[in-house]
Amino acid sequence: MNANEPKYRIRALHTEDTVTVYQAYRPGIGGPAARTGRFPAAWKRDRMTWIKPSFLWMMYRCGWATKEGQETVLAVEITREGFEWALRHACLSHYVRGFHPDRAAWQRELRRSPARVQWDPERDPHLAPLPYRSLQLGLAGEASARYADEWTVSIRDVTPLAHEVHGLVRAGDLDGAARLLPEERPYPAGPELLGHLVRNES
Repeated sequence: MNANEPKYRIRALHTEDTVTVYQAYRPGIGGPAARTGRFPAAWKRDRMTWIKPSFLWMMYRCGWATKEGQETVLAVEITREGFEWALRHACLSHYVRGFHPDRAAWQRELRRSPARVQWDPERDPHLAPLPYRSLQLGLAGEASARYADEWTVSIRDVTPLAHEVHGLVRAGDLDGAARLLPEERPYPAGPELLGHLVRNES
């Protein structure tokens, strides 16, 4: 990562067929999900769920797996087909003047979209904000159900990794921490996937 990074870009651990996203849950949900590879009945398919391709942004959100209700960090491998379906059917989570025709048009789009996107500052190992953005993808309704029942390939508990990386960062061993971080490469997403989700600014 460097200062010349595009402001809006998806970076993720991905293969030809899958992309890995992160979520954090209380142990009562995270534990069974990791053991079985499927979300348990306590996981509500009718609620919006946010997935994050950035490991360090997830660490920022869950406080290195220390925040209440976010003590178990999951790496969820999903199909690229599903991930891209969500992007195509997503809208921005907030109104942007000059990007949307008007606020009413954005609200209509929001009501009919099963997914929504936020671009939040990416984070460094100290969890300080970087000058470029990280994708957060919210899934609701049809998208949430498909995520749980169709797109999920595997679920791993990466809480020990979160604790290990955090320990190295606290000890000042940033090189050691970097070696453990998932290899998040630019995801091949052109205008057909992101044109309706990226503001035209430098």
